[in-house]
Amino acid sequence: MTLHAWEKLYLDDLRLGQEFESDPVRVEREAMLAFARAFDPQPFHLDPEAASLSLFRGLAASGWNTAALTMKMLVASVPLADGIIGLGIELSWPTPTYPDDVLRLKCTVQAIEPSASKPDRGVVTMLMETLNQNDKVVQRATGKLLVFNTPAPD
Repeated sequence: MTLHAWEKLYLDDLRLGQEFESDPVRVEREAMLAFARAFDPQPFHLDPEAASLSLFRGLAASGWNTAALTMKMLVASVPLADGIIGLGIELSWPTPTYPDDVLRLKCTVQAIEPSASKPDRGVVTMLMETLNQNDKVVQRATGKLLVFNTPAPD
């Protein structure tokens, strides 16, 4: 779905099966190494020689780095009016992310559950798949998001 930068979506704007796709993001080697040094300092994320002997057969991004890049793409491509407010997530990394991969995010609305006790909001279940340049899924997440309805006119 293509939206203008000024468009903001509320719960009542969303539909089951609605899809969103991000612009591509390149995994920059130096940024990937900086992330690993700060948050996941394991040899297969930091040392090319050690990484070549690992399961990954080369320097691989931390899954948390992939998650952070996914969040950046999510915010840019799913323009919820009150922001991306996460309530929970199920997350997997079926394929490694490598330096210079070009990632994009595909999101699909799987469920919309209006709140029974708070009529101004609901919970949206979103399937979020982060794909590399070869269309391999590097991250799959099913997230529950808090989304508000269009505010009533004053």
